[in-house]
Amino acid sequence: MNNSLSSMWLPAVLIALVVTHGTACQQGEKSAFVTNWKFALEEIQGSVQDAYAQKFKELIEQRTNNEISVTVYPYGTLGTSDQVTELIHMGAIQFATASPGHLGKIIPELQLFLLHFVFSDNNAVNQAVLGESQVLRDYVDQLYQNKGLKFLALYPEGWQVWTTNKEIRQPQDFAGLKMRVMTSPMLLRAYAAYGANPTPLPYSEVYSALQLHMIDAQVNPVFAIEEMSFYEVTDYLIFPQHAQFVTSVVTNPDFFATLPAHKQQLITEVITELNSYIFAVQETFNAERLKTMQAK
Repeated sequence: MNNSLSSMWLPAVLIALVVTHGTACQQGEKSAFVTNWKFALEEIQGSVQDAYAQKFKELIEQRTNNEISVTVYPYGTLGTSDQVTELIHMGAIQFATASPGHLGKIIPELQLFLLHFVFSDNNAVNQAVLGESQVLRDYVDQLYQNKGLKFLALYPEGWQVWTTNKEIRQPQDFAGLKMRVMTSPMLLRAYAAYGANPTPLPYSEVYSALQLHMIDAQVNPVFAIEEMSFYEVTDYLIFPQHAQFVTSVVTNPDFFATLPAHKQQLITEVITELNSYIFAVQETFNAERLKTMQAK
């Protein structure tokens, strides 16, 4: 097992046992020819990641005449983001989203996607770079291979927005602000450089932490702010256009390598097709949910 992931071993193993037992029970009830693939997310139902996984499910099941079924696990169902990545590493699940915000701890180079003010103001340019650059894909693929993961896709989920309990107009306004961030060292240092007090917290704990004033602010795309109701417990939505939320899709390399060539090709084709699909989805989600918040 990868030493960098060993601290998550016990909870991940417990979850893996539950998942494996459940799968065995399901397969006993189904035809022996049906295979179930498990896809775990870092976000809840109704999110951009959920839309991606549900479309993946639809296309895989449709194009295999339901020989393969896909079960989607929203955030929290199988544990935290780190635990889900460990389940992929162990082969207990087949697919997962894995964002640089938490993978950056074990693959430091991924924190490139967390740097502020490096993405283009033209989001179509960002989509082309993330979804179509073979040079970038090859580079990221090698990084993931070195950590026992197989890289499948990168895609943006929209511009990051700050929700805070005070107005932020210049770096000095961050002084002492407890800002919830993901666990990446790059993010911790970035907000510390602004003068904030960066505070890593699991996604599921952010609302209550804001409500109880354990933190003062958080950062996420608009769709996530609306669906998690973060705007209810903060006073300001601030649009600095400083960074995109980028996530990746991964699989277990041994699982992928043992698939027949035609099923490997099917996965590759579906992932490629989803690049343009999810770009349109995230634009729609962010625009519509901003209107929803403005109406409340």
